[in-house]
Amino acid sequence: MNNIELNRRMLNATKWSSITEVAAKIVSPIINMILARILAPEAFGVVATITMIISFADIFTDAGFQKYLVQHKFKDDVEKYNNANVAFWTNIGISFLLWGIISLFSEPLARLVGNSGLGNVIAIACVQLPLTAISSIQMALYRRDFNFKTLFWVRLISIFIPFFITIPMAFLGFNYWSIIIGSIFGSFANAVVLTIKSNWKPKLAYSVKILKEMLSFSIWSLVEAISIWLTSWLDAFIIGTVLTEHYLGLYKTSTTMVNSLLALITAATTPVLFSALSILQDNKEQFYRIFFKMQRFVSIVVFPLGIGVYLFNDLVVKILFGNKWSEAGGVVGIWALTSAITIIFGHYCSEVYRAKGRPKLSFLAQVLHLVVLLPVCIISSKYGFWTLVYARSWIRMEAILVHFLIMKYILGFPVLKMVSNVLPTAISAIVMGAIGYFLLQFNESIGWNLFSVFLCLIFYVGLLYLFPNIRKEIVALLKRLKPGLGQ
Repeated sequence: MNNIELNRRMLNATKWSSITEVAAKIVSPIINMILARILAPEAFGVVATITMIISFADIFTDAGFQKYLVQHKFKDDVEKYNNANVAFWTNIGISFLLWGIISLFSEPLARLVGNSGLGNVIAIACVQLPLTAISSIQMALYRRDFNFKTLFWVRLISIFIPFFITIPMAFLGFNYWSIIIGSIFGSFANAVVLTIKSNWKPKLAYSVKILKEMLSFSIWSLVEAISIWLTSWLDAFIIGTVLTEHYLGLYKTSTTMVNSLLALITAATTPVLFSALSILQDNKEQFYRIFFKMQRFVSIVVFPLGIGVYLFNDLVVKILFGNKWSEAGGVVGIWALTSAITIIFGHYCSEVYRAKGRPKLSFLAQVLHLVVLLPVCIISSKYGFWTLVYARSWIRMEAILVHFLIMKYILGFPVLKMVSNVLPTAISAIVMGAIGYFLLQFNESIGWNLFSVFLCLIFYVGLLYLFPNIRKEIVALLKRLKPGLGQ
């Protein structure tokens, strides 16, 4: 695949991936806004603990095969589909095994995560494990082929399921069951539609030899995924066991909402970047060019979004959650600010490791972060909820330092270029933030806040246009996105 063809496919894939995430991130907050006004934070706390268990089990049901199928270079379609077949049946077997184990020990698990008496709820919710195992391989093959248009239509179906199941059940008083059952139906819809539309269909065949070859790569992706899970859920586990369901629901719902807003960009670009870098893994010059181009593009949106949410966190909470979630403002603000920094300087480093076929480096980065994160969370939890929130948020800067050291001294990656590459957008966003802070001193009304947000946006765009390189990239991107939306 030549550079022109790769650029065309990347642009088309990014376009459809972005449309998918825009749809998801517009609809999902609307659903959460409605549910937050019906359900109490305690209900979201119950769902968070169940999601914690399911997400951990899902790591094993995928076993890292998705990334292998995207990254590996196959001789032909026959070899690719043989590997997909082995991955599929392995995923199915593991998912049913884990579902059985979780069902058998559901009550002890419920006590472990601070929800004693909800063992049956956990067992029923885990029906999602085999459903996600069914669809995961098809998704990997679509991503490998840059076929994000099909994934858009599949995702669109599951996006709108809550409107027909979750929200009506919440209104009828089903509490946390409304969210759980909605998630099950969403997983079921994904599995059915992907299986029907996929060109590849699983066959009753298996090869232990292929499994061994896949595991040589996937075992490290699996270990890395476990370390990522620990990084993502360690704070929630401590809050659920040390504090109460109220604080767990408050914390996890707030951070999840922020992650959803920022994932509007990251979820749309990460799979595309990984696919492109995997293809260019042996072309150093093009590899760097694609990485820095994507990093700068993402920074244009993520930096001002993170600073904006931090400044106007009370407004964000009122719009997204309603008045009874007023405590969430502090969580939303600090998490958005540190997330923006983490995404630009740390998030895409893991894609570099995997694209280079070195997932061990990503695991190393996660372990080096965990050895600091664990004691910080445990110690800060003893001083109360807010100390834990701020400590957990800012300790992510240590993870960025770890990534920089690995990228610089192990991969020989130009780390300083990662900073200078986004300096124009960082400066523009910081100046915008200063202007926003100044405007907030005049009035605290919702109307003035909305007007201030609009002014900040105008100032930010104007500041960006003072940098010629950024201006050229934005204009070029807009010109290229106009034609071919239906492709």
